[in-house]
Amino acid sequence: MSKGRILVVEDDVDISNMLKIYLGGQGYAVDVAGKGADALASTRKQLPNLIVLDINLPDMSGYDICRELRTTTRTSHIPIIFLTQKDERSDKLIGLELGADDYMTKPFDIEELKLRIQNAINATVRQKQIDPVSNLPTGSLIEDHLRSLMLKGGQWTYIDIKINGFSMFSEVYGWAAGDEVIRFMTLLMGEIIDKHGTPDDYPGHPGRDNFILITHVDDYERLTERLTERFANEIKQHYSFIDRERGYMIVPGDDGRENHVDLMSLSVGAVSTRTQQFSDIREITELAAEDRRRRRSGDYDSGSHDTNILTSW
Repeated sequence: MSKGRILVVEDDVDISNMLKIYLGGQGYAVDVAGKGADALASTRKQLPNLIVLDINLPDMSGYDICRELRTTTRTSHIPIIFLTQKDERSDKLIGLELGADDYMTKPFDIEELKLRIQNAINATVRQKQIDPVSNLPTGSLIEDHLRSLMLKGGQWTYIDIKINGFSMFSEVYGWAAGDEVIRFMTLLMGEIIDKHGTPDDYPGHPGRDNFILITHVDDYERLTERLTERFANEIKQHYSFIDRERGYMIVPGDDGRENHVDLMSLSVGAVSTRTQQFSDIREITELAAEDRRRRRSGDYDSGSHDTNILTSW
């Protein structure tokens, strides 16, 4: 089982290959980018648990990359360790002021780097409440973001998303297969935000089969439609060929009979400051969950939806 995903941003091929081999041997999934633009593109495709970032890159400064990551809502929580040949106090202070979590100077002790990576990831999960599978904010981080938005005012929409049938899928296919669905959902949400959302859109993962998305786009319904459509089309790849072909799973019931269980789908509910005002966070989460419930029960014509209320923080 992977300890997490690390993005190494380093234009020195020897160093990047060494880190990829060594950290891979320590149980991490490692992606490598030799340019700043490639690194930013990589974070849009899949969120890493940590970034090892060289300051001197051929196309842009590591400082500029750090600044963009910290000012983009979706990547602002990812820990960053700067890796550089510079050893001046001013350079270190610049990196720390931009929000870097740590700083190492070349040549470095790879064992020390491993420990710093491990500590940074553990601290992020412990202090910032990041889900270890999706690497998305959970619990109080989502609550803090909502509270900040309510103080600032403006227009935004809170979307409550549930994966229908996830528990039964995990029971049949196993916990590891369930983790793959979580990673798929995280990647899909990132792609949808990139194409139909804004840089300030905020995805979260408050529960195993429960995701949220706070978006600033006007046409949020188009965003949710594309999300549910793509999920329905692409989730099939996580099933066996037989289940994909027949369109359902066969699960034995307690009475010995075969039960037909539908393939996973998404339930979506939403509330927006464009149409109403909210007094507190609990009201937002409960109204979004109620909207999701009503849509699934058929009170609305659009979308596929769920019956469980989202637990408020």
